[in-house]
Amino acid sequence: MELKALSPYPSSTGEPREEPPINPQEYPPNRDVAPTGRWHLYAVCLLAAFLTVAIGCSQDSYVESGNRDAILYFGNGTEPQSIDPHVLTGSPEATLARSLFEGLVIQDPYTLEIKPGVAERWELSPDGTTLTFYLHPEARWSNGDPLTAEDFVWSWHRALNPRTGNQLADQLYSVRNAEAYNTGAIDDPGAVGVKALDAHTLQVDLEYPDPFVLQKLSYIYNAPVHRATIEAHGGMTERYTGWTRPGSFVGNGSFVLDDWKMQRYVTVKRNPYYWDRDRVHVEKIVFRPIESAATEEKMFRSGQLHATTDVPNSRIPFYRAQSESPLIETPVMTVYYYMINTRRPPLDDVRVRHALSMAIDRDAIAGSVLKDTVLPSNNYVPLGMPDYEHARGLPYDPAGARELLAAAGYPDGEGFPDVTLTYNTSENHRSVAVAVQQMWKRELNLDIEIVNQEWKVYLDTLDQENYDIARMGWIGNTYPGSMLDRLITDGHTNRVGFSNARFDEIINHDIRSNLSPARIMALYREAEQILLDEAPLIPIYSYKSKRLVQTSTEGLPGNAARAFNFKYVVLDPYAPAWQAQTMTP
Repeated sequence: MELKALSPYPSSTGEPREEPPINPQEYPPNRDVAPTGRWHLYAVCLLAAFLTVAIGCSQDSYVESGNRDAILYFGNGTEPQSIDPHVLTGSPEATLARSLFEGLVIQDPYTLEIKPGVAERWELSPDGTTLTFYLHPEARWSNGDPLTAEDFVWSWHRALNPRTGNQLADQLYSVRNAEAYNTGAIDDPGAVGVKALDAHTLQVDLEYPDPFVLQKLSYIYNAPVHRATIEAHGGMTERYTGWTRPGSFVGNGSFVLDDWKMQRYVTVKRNPYYWDRDRVHVEKIVFRPIESAATEEKMFRSGQLHATTDVPNSRIPFYRAQSESPLIETPVMTVYYYMINTRRPPLDDVRVRHALSMAIDRDAIAGSVLKDTVLPSNNYVPLGMPDYEHARGLPYDPAGARELLAAAGYPDGEGFPDVTLTYNTSENHRSVAVAVQQMWKRELNLDIEIVNQEWKVYLDTLDQENYDIARMGWIGNTYPGSMLDRLITDGHTNRVGFSNARFDEIINHDIRSNLSPARIMALYREAEQILLDEAPLIPIYSYKSKRLVQTSTEGLPGNAARAFNFKYVVLDPYAPAWQAQTMTP
């Protein structure tokens, strides 16, 4: 008898099965629609299967089998759009890519301290404008090829080439002439300030002394890519080619791509050529694309996942009440906001944008809707940014919002055209959108339509700026520029049409002078104030990361940058899957 489709357990090899994960809601079958004879046969089959297993072997959950076989099962949110570090923009893609690529430096997941990556050490010139990196002599690609300084030169030329369409190329703008080459002001990549002095020495000349440059270089978007593999599957700047598929992929991270079943899983396996391979304890990672936080939580509770990306807000009290809780809650440098397409009327009127923002009760969203799992905020730079004094955001002021809307020509919402709020599929995003929709109706008498889209479609919608109002979250690092630098006029991820000459001057000129950190922070505050006054974005809250991690799993701590590094993961081979200690699930 074939019982494979009934089993939520891994195969003896630890490989994920072809069938999708079991949804606990599907068991037992609906007796109301199953004929009595069929149900009786089903019960007999289950009993036979149980007796066979009880006699012949033990049934382990994915987690227990994974602990024993060093296989990590990781909930990763959505199906990745790309794992190319010079193409990807989303969090699920970046998380996966961090297992497959490594830059010159990395961030410690516990402290966010900058640590050696491909570069075993580095030196900064006295004037702060030249960085010299000395690559680890054992650095290799996953096919065994030596990884050289020239690989970084070619990779950064690719990342900055305008034809590549890298939306996060600005993370390299600290490098001399990087911005000029990326924007087309110059067409010679040789003028970019990156040079291979020899096979293991890379010189990086900076456009200006940047105290945050090492943080920027730790981003996965600046990782090297394997030239021969990319050229074998097309030109240097072609996107979405076959080099990122199993069997063709070559990377330099602690893991290498093993298998990819669309909408099912992506598996990566330990890279035997990784320079720090002795630190890597996990043999394989199975990334599950699970858009539903409710499904992800049920899979965790049934022992199918070591870690989740999110937790339904309705389940937070249950996990908080556990004596040995797997819940990790950490404030992170991430902001949740609504983008406003300022190129479309009536959203091109700053009074309308202010009215929309001032009609949102952020405290109610954080408390009643999201169960105190976030920090209400009317600031774009996330709360808790170190050494930073926040600018003044727009207050919750329904009466003032109504006055502004009337002044813009829409008293009590009269004559306001059709406007749509779009979000990517998620229970939490929908909950927030419905709450905001109701607030806009109650306070401003506006009928705003809400629409959800699948993640890949949603990214295309944003890139084409084919929206009125759209949800977005941005993960920064521990300096304000990680949030603000990208919003300059024509910034690659400035999808709202925001343009302000003083804002651009601050980001492109003033901060690039040789200034003290305190002065830089003051300038960033001025830039944030301009952004909040112009209101092309409506900040709603700062995130607190809320994830579930099995107690058998070390190396996936919460941190302010929400950054994972899977080479730090260790699984306890003898630990059982987590079980609730108090309260009934």
